[in-house]
Amino acid sequence: MQQQIEIDKAATAVLIMDYQNDMVERVPEQERKVLLASASTVLAAARKAAMPVIYIVVKFRNGYPEVSSRNKLFSMVKKGGRLLDGTTATEVHASVAPMAADLVLTKARVGAFSTTPLETMLRARGITSLVLLGIATSGVVLSTVRWAADMDYSLTVISDGCADFNVDTHRVLLENVFPGQANVVTASAFKAALGG
Repeated sequence: MQQQIEIDKAATAVLIMDYQNDMVERVPEQERKVLLASASTVLAAARKAAMPVIYIVVKFRNGYPEVSSRNKLFSMVKKGGRLLDGTTATEVHASVAPMAADLVLTKARVGAFSTTPLETMLRARGITSLVLLGIATSGVVLSTVRWAADMDYSLTVISDGCADFNVDTHRVLLENVFPGQANVVTASAFKAALGG
């Protein structure tokens, strides 16, 4: 049975995280179609409700000065020459591209908070509740859920707006881990909660 949620439109922002070409193209095609359709549903509903939409993207400067040799994940990204600023790989996928009113914040680590001014921008807008969707579930979504929960944000994770490169990890996070700190709902349930 789908969980019922209430959304305080005035105090809620949507974070769409790492929906960049490099990440989206790594999701299997059938799952990618569902993922992008779900994200489009969430974005349209949020914009119609005049809720802030914030894009979080990851990219690095030429030479990867942000990457420490001690960082296993990003050392592999550097070795592969991935996620360089100015490349099409780091652009947000065209089907969910930002609009003029949306914020786009660049990070150099996994979570949405650690290397961005996100917290300052949320506080300035009086945001106390976040709706999260992203790639990957075990990366940016997990890191952001943990950080945001520790800062006492009310959280909603869009289950069909998240994807991971390990199906089992994705399922365990959505079914067993996230519910301890967030409401986990589909894009259609989020839209319904906004009266759409």
